[in-house]
Amino acid sequence: MLSRQVSTLPKTIAAGVRQSSGWFNNVTMGPPDAILGVTEAFKRDNNPKKINLGVGAYRDDQGKPFVLPSVRSAEEQIISSKMDHEYAGIIGLPEFTANATKLAFGEDSPIIKAKRNATVQSISGTGALRIGSEFLSKWYPNSKVVYQPSPTWGNHVPIFKFAGVDVKNYRYYDKGTCGFDEKGCLEDLAKIPEKSIILLHACAHNPTGVDPTPEQWMKMAEVIKKRNLYVFFDMAY
Repeated sequence: MLSRQVSTLPKTIAAGVRQSSGWFNNVTMGPPDAILGVTEAFKRDNNPKKINLGVGAYRDDQGKPFVLPSVRSAEEQIISSKMDHEYAGIIGLPEFTANATKLAFGEDSPIIKAKRNATVQSISGTGALRIGSEFLSKWYPNSKVVYQPSPTWGNHVPIFKFAGVDVKNYRYYDKGTCGFDEKGCLEDLAKIPEKSIILLHACAHNPTGVDPTPEQWMKMAEVIKKRNLYVFFDMAY
């Protein structure tokens, strides 16, 4: 927005705005996204047999994004419904959040029936994580540290740190087997201080794609309950 505004200002004022950018010389560059970096390397590669192993998305034979027919149908329904584009409330659209809650917990969930949940709509996964981390930083009594799997999504670390929450790790991925490190994970979970925050990927672990089996989830749940940890789920998919 700044560049657009500057272009419409008199030259003398525009120059002053540009000079004031020195105020932000101490801003550090954020870390690159490893997954998006694969896509950039794919674009630079001239090999005709190259394959993009970056972001997981459906693509056609030409490598272009393939939009599912169900998505096209949903788009048509949205257009034909002629919505009024009214402003949403501060916590989002009630009908949307109610259905999102059912999707997350299940139609007959006792959590929903007992009204033990509060759901807020946000913009994107990054936005949701920021809201969650800020909320915990301000209101959760043991919010000094969040324990995250190693590795984890690149945005998890800076989002929590910017919210004033330090980040520590627990073992998750076994490079030797390209699978879940059950033994290391359970050992580390058992050592996490009681009432600490622990971040878990609900499914499709980012960036490894490795998920615990249902039996392994139960073992983790037992340790987490025993340590009385507060679980922060990132359910991206």
